[in-house]
Amino acid sequence: MDRYTVAGSALLVPGLLAYVAGVSVAYPGRAFSLTAVMAGISLIVIPQPSVEDTR
Repeated sequence: MDRYTVAGSALLVPGLLAYVAGVSVAYPGRAFSLTAVMAGISLIVIPQPSVEDTR
């Protein structure tokens, strides 16, 4: 598992949980859950550069 996928998952899962919580209970800063979801999805779908490209 590459680092982009790990970082994306680390943002996506808590973002989804915060979004679900924000739907039922209003709390300050709940809009950042959508930012976390969008950034997490973006990091997961970014193609990983090969090792030869990084040299």
